[in-house]
Amino acid sequence: MTIHAKLSASGSHRWLSCLGSVEAEKGIKDSSSAAADEGTAAHELAEMVLENGGNCHDHIGNFLTEMNTHVVTDEMADYVQQYVDRVRAAGGLQMYEVRVDFSEWVPEGFGTSDVIVIDGDTIHVIDLKYGKGVPVYAENNPQAMLYALGAYSDYSMLNNFKKVKITIDQPRLDNVSEWELSVDDLLKWGAWVSEQAAIIEQGGAPRTPSEKACQWCKAKAICPALKSYTEKIILSEFDELELPNADTLNDDQLRQALESKKLIVSWLDAVESLVKSRLESGEAFTGFKLVAGRSLRKWGDESEAEKTLVSLIDQDAYEKKLLSPSKAEKVLGKAKAKQIQDLIVKPEGAPTLAPESDKRKSISISVDDFE
Repeated sequence: MTIHAKLSASGSHRWLSCLGSVEAEKGIKDSSSAAADEGTAAHELAEMVLENGGNCHDHIGNFLTEMNTHVVTDEMADYVQQYVDRVRAAGGLQMYEVRVDFSEWVPEGFGTSDVIVIDGDTIHVIDLKYGKGVPVYAENNPQAMLYALGAYSDYSMLNNFKKVKITIDQPRLDNVSEWELSVDDLLKWGAWVSEQAAIIEQGGAPRTPSEKACQWCKAKAICPALKSYTEKIILSEFDELELPNADTLNDDQLRQALESKKLIVSWLDAVESLVKSRLESGEAFTGFKLVAGRSLRKWGDESEAEKTLVSLIDQDAYEKKLLSPSKAEKVLGKAKAKQIQDLIVKPEGAPTLAPESDKRKSISISVDDFE
């Protein structure tokens, strides 16, 4: 059974952004998801190969973890092997799935770091992120920095450490983010974290809704601070209940609406999910009910349908489609896939709106770009 610290490293993005979220989440059960289970399996595969040697592809078809039924697929083996190769190339004294203790800064604080590397006067923290939804970056990453504090506390007797290097490896997004800071700067940050943890321990810490704080908060759907914030953005900034047309808003109102969009939508999604789960458990909820969702027709017996269709229309019963570059590379394997690289192009993606803090490079568009 996995044990989690109250002020965990993995939840530090949340509790350092909203000190009151820790108290808000009390009594709310943890929930898992298919994506989380898949991530657990990927981490287990990486640890197995790093500890025992060999290649991720040696385990294709094997079941992983006692808690779920994830099987190692070709895709998982390909992505996790990229991470494994980069870890091995890092050199130094490597330790995998290391429990680190940062209770010197956070009461009862501990966590499990994917990889800790001791290399001369440098502590290297490497963290695998198997998700592909949101890019994660190393700079000022509180989870990795707490792991670094724990590693410094646990191994400072080995050497006079001067530097910390943090790497976030997200193979499914082709994102390897690195950041380096001095041990002195890490310890200064640790002192600030200690102050925040003390406020939380005293009780009654303020709730400060934000996209970062609320994204994974279990109390999001029932948080009065987030509800008030949402009402303020949606209603209080405007003079009337009926929302105006976007082209009638000034730049400040447009900016505030855009900056709050993800947070407001995520809150509404959390509210919907909570009400749905209560209805699914048999509770009544005034004004809403469960109904059957939209579904698509399918063959009751595919093998029988195949026989019948082939007898009626022969080979027209099947569709043929050229493999995508990604699927072709998987079928061909690494060696043969080199022969098709010159045939592959990656067109530039359509322009999309992003905040100025986004790590991607800004692009310029003029009227001449459009026909």
